[in-house]
Amino acid sequence: MANLLRYLSHPQVKVDADVPVPDWSLSSIGRARTEAICGSASLQNTDLVVSSNERKAIETAKIIADSIGQDVVAAERTHENDRSATGFLLPEEFEEVANLFFMHPEQSVRGWERALDAQARIVEETNNFIRHRKSGDILMVGHGGVGTLLYLHFIGVPISREHDQPAGGGNFFAISLDTFTPLHGWCPMELI
Repeated sequence: MANLLRYLSHPQVKVDADVPVPDWSLSSIGRARTEAICGSASLQNTDLVVSSNERKAIETAKIIADSIGQDVVAAERTHENDRSATGFLLPEEFEEVANLFFMHPEQSVRGWERALDAQARIVEETNNFIRHRKSGDILMVGHGGVGTLLYLHFIGVPISREHDQPAGGGNFFAISLDTFTPLHGWCPMELI
């Protein structure tokens, strides 16, 4: 059986406009969804669990890693696209800015990290983990924006929002580590 890279976006979080977005934690729904997949037989071949340093991703990764007897490797450069210039945005405004982020990858939209830069960063960091793995599957826990940019790299298409994860988070895609081709696009985490 081929070894896989699974990229999982963290599920639902506690949204708090007074807390910096990287410090948000999982909501009770996000935690329950994560705990529900811990018995999945498909995770048993995972021998490397990598997580963004953002709290919600670390919480997700730790729940899964603990269930399969692995440690979490925190990877600073796998964070979500840097949106600190705007901070928290209400959902409607966030979606407008996110659309522009994907539509104009070579531009910094309202001070956000450029999509081209975020993609180069997540691809480079992912390749480092792939290159240094010993065997088994890799589970990367991160975010929808950079996860989509990584997926676009693997399917070889220009940056756009066409292949963005469904709303709400808690989705994953899988890549064969033998052929570096996607096995499927974003699916709900419950299908792991």
